[in-house]
Amino acid sequence: MSNFLELAKTRRSVRTFDGNMPSAQVLDELKTFAENIENPYGAKIRFVFLNAEENKLSSPVLSGEKVYVSAVTNRQEHVEEAYGYSFEKLLIKAHELGLGTVWIGGTMPREKFEAASGLGEGEFMPCISPLGATAKRMSVKETLMRKGVKADSRHKFEELFFVGNFETPMSEEYAKEHGIYDALEAVRIAPSAVNKQPWRVVIAGDKAHFYEKHDKGFTTPDYDLQKIDVGIAIYHFESQLISEGKAPELIVEAPALTVPDQMDYVATYKM
Repeated sequence: MSNFLELAKTRRSVRTFDGNMPSAQVLDELKTFAENIENPYGAKIRFVFLNAEENKLSSPVLSGEKVYVSAVTNRQEHVEEAYGYSFEKLLIKAHELGLGTVWIGGTMPREKFEAASGLGEGEFMPCISPLGATAKRMSVKETLMRKGVKADSRHKFEELFFVGNFETPMSEEYAKEHGIYDALEAVRIAPSAVNKQPWRVVIAGDKAHFYEKHDKGFTTPDYDLQKIDVGIAIYHFESQLISEGKAPELIVEAPALTVPDQMDYVATYKM
C-alpha cells in the first residue's frame, strides 16, 4: 500500500457529479473489491450497487449521480465499528479508481433505498454513497452545505489526542517525535456525520485507545451513527500504520482510565 495519509488527503466528500454513468470496468472492479472486504471484527457487511434511474432513487443533497452503493448489515457485536471500517475501505478504493463519494446517513428517502437494497430479516442499512465522476463545479447547494458543516476544517490535534490520560493533550510535536503523527493525522482528517469528529484517542505506550464522544441525535434503535464514525477513524489509523510497514493489532480491552462524561471506550490498537 502506498502512503495512506497522502491518499486520504486528496479525497473530499462529493455531492455534485458530472451526470455520466461510471464505466462498467470501474464498477466491476469495485464490486469485486467489495465482495472481499473484511474487518477486524469479522462482521458481515453486504454491499449493494444501485442504478439510480432503474430504482427511481435520489437524494436532495446530490445532483448528477447515476449510481449508489448501500451497505447492509444486521445486529451483532461491534457492528457499528465494523460497518464504518468496511464501508470506508470501499469508498477509499472508489476514490483510488477516480470516483467521487460521500457518506450519507440521513438526507435520503430511506424506505426507497432500503427496498432497493433488498433488506432481509433483521437487516438494516445505516448509510449509502453515490458513485461517479466529480463535476467541474460544485452546485450552490453543495457549496452551502460544505460551508454549514465547516467541511474543510477539523478539530485541533490537542482536542482529539491525548497522552496517557484525558488530562494531557497531545501536541503535534510529541506525535512526530514518537512516530505516530501520520497515523493520528489520518484519523483527524477522516469524514464523519456533519463533521462532528466524535473520536478521541489516548496513546499509552504502544497502545492507542479509541473512544466515542457522544452528541445528541445520532443514535437510532438499530445503530449509533457516531460509533460508525469511530469505525471510519479506526480504518484510517490501521491503514496508515500498515502503509508504514507496521502490523497493528486490534483488541477490545478497556484501560483503567478516568473517562469524561459522554465518552465511551470503543477499541484499542497495539502498535
